Amino acid sequence: MGRAFEVRKAAMAKTAAKKTKLYSKFGKEIYIAAKQGVPDPEMNISLKHVMEKAKKAQVPSDIIKRAIEKATSGVTEAYTSVRYEGFGPGQSTLIVDCLTDNVNRTVSEVRNCFTKTKNKLGVSGSVSFMYNNHSIVSFTGLTEEETLEALINADIDADIEEEDNAITIYGEPTDLFKIKTALEDVKSSIDFDVDEIAMIPMTYIKLSNEEKENFNRLLDMLEDLEDVQEIYHNVELD
Repeated sequence: MGRAFEVRKAAMAKTAAKKTKLYSKFGKEIYIAAKQGVPDPEMNISLKHVMEKAKKAQVPSDIIKRAIEKATSGVTEAYTSVRYEGFGPGQSTLIVDCLTDNVNRTVSEVRNCFTKTKNKLGVSGSVSFMYNNHSIVSFTGLTEEETLEALINADIDADIEEEDNAITIYGEPTDLFKIKTALEDVKSSIDFDVDEIAMIPMTYIKLSNEEKENFNRLLDMLEDLEDVQEIYHNVELD
């Protein structure tokens, strides 16, 4: 199974997350995007992108509206982006990205997840060197040839994978919006299953049943943390 399969599986898992956690996650991202630019998605590309992702994840419009209103109300919430890297069962590795207003609390909670499952939180850089940072766009509706032509015409250098009639493009992190625009120029009604910047492992691994049970417990504990935004790992999903 290729990278495209793992990306689509991960995307589906995200949309199945608990609603309260999902709303909190997007609420923070929308607040930050609106605070860092203008609160108009047509003039703020980052805000527009986060809002599109939120709507795709079925976040109610009033949640989105409240997050933007908070950013324009004068209320200031200082969030810090922090990344933790760790080692799970077997040869598994994890990258945990968080948005927090209290770094000491967050690192304690993340470390506790690793400790309780008898796994190990690593230091910065101990895992991320085994991952590539990519912009990822996955969709259906265009052939591989049409996709390649669109990228060439837009002068975009990227890798293309096709699997089960779905196309996945892996490009530079800075090219995400450029890739989407190039595809929409060919087919304006194109629907993106995945459009994000993510850490992709260079290789995937398989775990034994016992290791998988431990890994899933660790993953569930991390996903339950309020400050956790994204989790990347190198375990091949079933």
